[in-house]
Amino acid sequence: MNPTLPASALARMRLRHLQCLLAVADTGSLRRAAERLSITQPAVTKTIHELEEILGVRLLTRGRRGAVPTPEAAVFLRHAQASMSALGEAVHSVTAGAAQRPLRVGVLPTLAPSVMARVALAWRQGAAASGGEAARLSVVTGLNTALLQALRAKELDLVIGRLAEPDDMLGLSFELLYAEPLVLAARPGHPLLAAGRLPSAADVAAWPLVLPMPGTVIRHGVDSFFSARGVLPSAGLTETVSASLGRAMALGSDALWFTPLSAAEPDLAAGMLQRLAVDTGGTEEPVGLLLPTQQAPWPALQAMVEAVRAEAARRRAMATAATDD
Repeated sequence: MNPTLPASALARMRLRHLQCLLAVADTGSLRRAAERLSITQPAVTKTIHELEEILGVRLLTRGRRGAVPTPEAAVFLRHAQASMSALGEAVHSVTAGAAQRPLRVGVLPTLAPSVMARVALAWRQGAAASGGEAARLSVVTGLNTALLQALRAKELDLVIGRLAEPDDMLGLSFELLYAEPLVLAARPGHPLLAAGRLPSAADVAAWPLVLPMPGTVIRHGVDSFFSARGVLPSAGLTETVSASLGRAMALGSDALWFTPLSAAEPDLAAGMLQRLAVDTGGTEEPVGLLLPTQQAPWPALQAMVEAVRAEAARRRAMATAATDD
């Protein structure tokens, strides 16, 4: 085998070769591929023959079902489609105005009130400082699985979420940002805050609780918190991933809200809610940055990635300072 063949093949290959093969594979017909590309059928045949000669393999077989890709073509097509998609993203990144292409970010509901709010503001301020045109920002919240599905389907450009099962991570990259501690938040004046002693797990279990949905990483942490201490909640549960609902129930009743710190952080800082002095060690939620592996970044997306990383670095520094204290 000639070791220079791959480089030689790449030098001879043209964009029309890939476009033509992809059109035939998609339509299943040389004639329909010609119509789609607005060229003649002989031109399609000639282009496919050129590509077969460049690659040294047969790419199509003709039968009653039309033009069918060979096994070699099926492998080649996977890479060709990814290359065309990446090239399209690259072209779009420099030809589409920022205002014409919204940046679509998915984020877990518990991270939206504090983390995403700070990230979005920093991203906007960075764009203004650089004199660039402000892009539109679309933020979607939801369960981690749904966000990753949307990311793989190219309905989102970036997700701030968590690592998932291997099958859900196909085509995605994960960058660990920081570990999010879980806290118990209550309204000011809650009886457990005025008890004059540190509440135990049994004390907590005796009050109505607002917990994450079953099956989520943070719910697993909550369940582990109680099971490790040999107690079970006994006063009623409300299960939700809605930070606004958890906040409203904690503010308006004696329910205790078991939530990642970022979801309650603005209210804790303002004194609207208070954090119970309960050790929830070992119930941290890993937060990460997820991106499609085949996505070509454009300026607005790259700036968002940098804003997310800066916020994560700030939170890691705060956690380190709190531990040192």
